[in-house]
Amino acid sequence: MDALDPATARAWLATALTEARAGLAEGGIPIGAALYGADGTLLGRGRNRRVQDGDPSAHAETAAFRAAGRQRSYRGTTMVTTLSPCWYCSGLVRQFGISRVVIGEAVTFRGGHDWLAEHGVRIVLLDDPECVALMWEFIARRPQLWNEDIGA
Repeated sequence: MDALDPATARAWLATALTEARAGLAEGGIPIGAALYGADGTLLGRGRNRRVQDGDPSAHAETAAFRAAGRQRSYRGTTMVTTLSPCWYCSGLVRQFGISRVVIGEAVTFRGGHDWLAEHGVRIVLLDDPECVALMWEFIARRPQLWNEDIGA
């Protein structure tokens, strides 16, 4: 898989950040994601809706994946997420052969991205200050909800 241009990675992250902000505005957890095709086409986008839908499986990555609809293959696709993917979402990436994951930040939560890398998924960790600030602010304001979401 070709290297991802840093400007493209940042542009794709902006899509996920828009979703994260929308989730926060709805009273939910500010995590957003987007799935891009091998040709750079936006296939689907989504946000964590655990609170809004009362559904513990409504994570941002799963929402983006579902919004993309059925694909013949996920080889060459890129999942973009504002936060390192949890084990559930990391499993989704592996299960369907998503080739690359672009991560906004892994400071507030270090999910399964090392495991994904060990299994051939290309990881692009951006350490984006806006993603970090968004999560730290949320954690400070809603620690119980954060702990519920990460299973603490």
